[in-house]
Amino acid sequence: MELWEIALTGLSLAMDAFAVSMCKGVEMKKFILKYAILIAGSFALFQMLMPLIGWGVVTLLRGAIESGSERGVEIIEQSDHWIAFALLALLGVKMIVDSIKPWCKKRRALKRGEEYIEEEADPSAPVKLGVKTLLVMSIATSIDALAVGVTFGLLESINIWEAIGIIGAITLAVCFVGVIIGVKVGAKFRHKAEFLGGLVLIALGLKILIEHLTA
Repeated sequence: MELWEIALTGLSLAMDAFAVSMCKGVEMKKFILKYAILIAGSFALFQMLMPLIGWGVVTLLRGAIESGSERGVEIIEQSDHWIAFALLALLGVKMIVDSIKPWCKKRRALKRGEEYIEEEADPSAPVKLGVKTLLVMSIATSIDALAVGVTFGLLESINIWEAIGIIGAITLAVCFVGVIIGVKVGAKFRHKAEFLGGLVLIALGLKILIEHLTA
């Protein structure tokens, strides 16, 4: 497998993580370098870890079960899209619910005849990274990479460390840019951007599901 083929594979795998990084940037509302690095680094780490796991399993089983590798690919391909869809859909719904909470509060206040004053974002307020959510997103967007790792295990000529290094570097750069874009969009449109981010996550999950079901 040539380097350019690995790079294209890494770029393809990074696209889902890029979209989710933008959503994470929308949630941040203001740019913080260390958080942007942590977000991009988390996606990159799992995009490297999953292929390594898949490759490692195939390498260990190759001598014991001759057809186990191909069967492993089939099992992963039959289930990975459902897991990714469920995780992304749940996170997307959560973002949408959080985005419409201020609107619901406003409606309740108006029904009671009370004056509603929307809270302005405090620039000095601490930004919550949401580590647990980030980990779930990282796993959801890297499940496809597990199947890729199993495929790597079937190729005797591939250098797995070189491959995951390229994939990780591409994912890191792409997701860092995604966070920056998300922060700028979120700062400008606030709740609308968060609502749109939720729709993006759900759409991304549906895309993964449809692509696998129609393949």
